[in-house]
This record gives sequence, structure tokens and C-alpha cells, in this order.
Amino acid sequence: MLEEIIKAIPVYLSSMLKFIFGPIGGYAAGLTLITTILVTVAGMMTVVFAFAFFGHFMRTQVMDRFFPNKKKFSVRNRRFVTIWKKYGLPGVAALTPVVLTPIGGTLLAISFGAPRNKLILYMFISAAIWSVIFSGTIYFFGNEVLPDVIK
Repeated sequence: MLEEIIKAIPVYLSSMLKFIFGPIGGYAAGLTLITTILVTVAGMMTVVFAFAFFGHFMRTQVMDRFFPNKKKFSVRNRRFVTIWKKYGLPGVAALTPVVLTPIGGTLLAISFGAPRNKLILYMFISAAIWSVIFSGTIYFFGNEVLPDVIK
């Protein structure tokens, strides 16, 4: 049991940064499919909770202090506005595990004023669905699609 937890910790931490690293890391560490799914969802949701509840504080205390003269309308900001206008919160939540990072998707949603409860709900649904899809694909087709280093 302790060995399983020790193997799950890097998977948890890596899925906080980039969602796809969770299923790949779980497969490489030899975790069970269910454990990988649960740990990957937990990693993403930790970031979502942290930024949903402390994102405004972090933005005002850290970003505004270190980057006071940041351009308001950069190319990157325009891209985020386009994504938000086109897809809204459900679309951003669905795209977060695939295209964005958990941090990026959460910050995007918070910066456009998404309600916390809806943000957490949509991100959880998205994380659960994508974790099952990614983990299932990697566990069932991993030998054919992953490099020998990961196996």
C-alpha cells in the first residue's frame, strides 16, 4: 500500500502541471488503471481548487507587484478572449486537459469571471472524462504507441 502511494505521488504532481503526464506517468510507474484515473483527476482538481479560491489573491499580490506595466491587449490575451467568447466555461473546461494546462485553463476561466461552483463542477467533469479516455487509451494501447523508455 505504501509503495503504491509513493508511486502515485509523482503522477499526482505531474498531472497538476500537464494533465497528460498523469496517465503516462501512471502507466510507466505500474499503477493500476483506476489508481491512475483517480490520481490524475485529483492532481488537476487540486490546481483548480487552489486557483479558484486563491487566484485573485495571487494575481493582486504577485502578478501586479512584479509586472505592473503589463500590456492589456497582447496577441496571447486576444487568443484567450477568442477562446472564451467562442466556447465559454464548458468549452474551456473541455479544452483544459487537451490543449491548455490545468493552471492555464483555470486562470483563463477565473480571469473572465466564471463562478467558482460552476468552474469546479465543469473542470471535475472534464477531468474525469478525459482521465478515463487518456488512461484507458494508454493502458490498452500503450505497448504499441509509447516509446520503449516509458514501458
